[in-house]
Amino acid sequence: MKTFLLFVLFMLIALVVIVLAVVLGDSGAWYFAWLVGTGMIVLVTAAGGAMLDAQDEHAAMEADAGARTRRA
Repeated sequence: MKTFLLFVLFMLIALVVIVLAVVLGDSGAWYFAWLVGTGMIVLVTAAGGAMLDAQDEHAAMEADAGARTRRA
């Protein structure tokens, strides 16, 4: 039953996409590129934020280890 429901869901999504393609006409490619580009910008920004957070955490750990070494 699960497979059938997934099939129905995907068919409905395909129907919506086909209707949108007919309604948008020649502008459909532009909207698709806009959606993909926006998604990529969000993903790259999130990855950059995660890298910055990891670098800050690493720098703080090194500073803490250096302070302990100086005390000893």
